[in-house]
Amino acid sequence: MDKLRVKGAIDEVAGSAKRSVGNLTGDTKTKVEGATQQIKGKVETTIGKLNDATRDAYDKNQASNRASKKTVESDRPEVLIPAHQNGK
Repeated sequence: MDKLRVKGAIDEVAGSAKRSVGNLTGDTKTKVEGATQQIKGKVETTIGKLNDATRDAYDKNQASNRASKKTVESDRPEVLIPAHQNGK
């Protein structure tokens, strides 16, 4: 899991709590700071998810390439006539 996902989740929860405190106390500044932190957390979480998806796609591609390479090498027919003897 990407570090930004964790950091984002923490910021979302902290921002939500700060926003709630601002609502309860009527402190607009705290409410706005909480909302800002909450949005920041959502952005970080989204970027973290994108990072994870990118890594997963890369890993899947690498695994597929390794599997394809093994299949191609094992399915490759044995060369019976070397290239210099086949008239080319």
